[in-house]
Amino acid sequence: MALNFEHVTLGQRVRFGAGQAAENLAAEVDRLNANNVMVIAGERTLDLARQVAADIEVAVWHSDVVMHVPGETAEKARAVAAEYDVDLLVSVGGGSTTGLAKAVALTTGISIVAVPTTYAGSEATDVWGLTEAGRKTTGVDARVLPETVIYDSELMLSLPVEMSVASGLNGMAHCIDSLWAPKANPINAALAAEGIRALSNGLPKIVADPRDVDGRDEALYGAYLSAVSFASASSGLHHKICHVLGGTFDLPHAQTHATVLPYVLAFNAPYASEAETRAAAAFGADTALEGLQRLRGQVDAPQKLSDYGFTAEGVPHAVEIILEKVPANNPRKVTAENLTALLTAALNGDDPATIH
Repeated sequence: MALNFEHVTLGQRVRFGAGQAAENLAAEVDRLNANNVMVIAGERTLDLARQVAADIEVAVWHSDVVMHVPGETAEKARAVAAEYDVDLLVSVGGGSTTGLAKAVALTTGISIVAVPTTYAGSEATDVWGLTEAGRKTTGVDARVLPETVIYDSELMLSLPVEMSVASGLNGMAHCIDSLWAPKANPINAALAAEGIRALSNGLPKIVADPRDVDGRDEALYGAYLSAVSFASASSGLHHKICHVLGGTFDLPHAQTHATVLPYVLAFNAPYASEAETRAAAAFGADTALEGLQRLRGQVDAPQKLSDYGFTAEGVPHAVEIILEKVPANNPRKVTAENLTALLTAALNGDDPATIH
């Protein structure tokens, strides 16, 4: 079959090495000639952030980090950056921390060096998200793509296994959604498939031995690939659903993605044969859903949205908002009826194979 596609590769430096975060951060601060560094890290990550920043001078520490980046939280961080004449943002943490740094960069153009402590993947995308009045808005802007990402699997050793699983499956969602997203092409599909393989190998190793740096390395590598594929392919149906559940209903980001993923896969896969075949091969399974469910069983994945505060009463409102955001090229037509069935199944933890 003749190939005909357009692909954009984002320009970003990656420094990857266990136990090398502080050294690599110091090298980047020096390379970028930064004089007034603002370190963004949530309260629970501050001690870790101080270790990472041990070899640099920090002009200001900022720890007011809130999930889904509320607008007022972003404005506070922007004001701090202006007050200290900040010329480099260093984010140490998960997706919420990276997201806050992006919110500052969006309006100021200040460069970011991202040091992830989860497998969220936000650090490798030019996608930003802000929540205002119960609605999460996302966009794409070159200014929010971190200049450099510093990966250090030793920073992941303190991440609880349960959160590691949810975060890793969030990365898996980037991979799978990329296979049928609006800008899907053979290059980001190849990255997504390798991400699926790496994450499905790495996550069970973390569950078996949370101190296994090799497993953490493999999952972190997979998470990076997942984010690069997602940045290129854009947001598919899965992410549109989860952004609404998070922004409107304040559901936890990683757990929501981990829970919803098998239902979207079961919903779309029969209508996307090429994506299904590629994902199944990456899992080493007969079908993509079989491979994902096998992995979810190995790692004791989140099972139902009701565990995180979502209720049946919220389904109609969620459906109304999601229908406004469904990508035009989704492989299956999305209706109020079948979307209601999908969300209800995810709410109750029903067998995804029953999705029709």
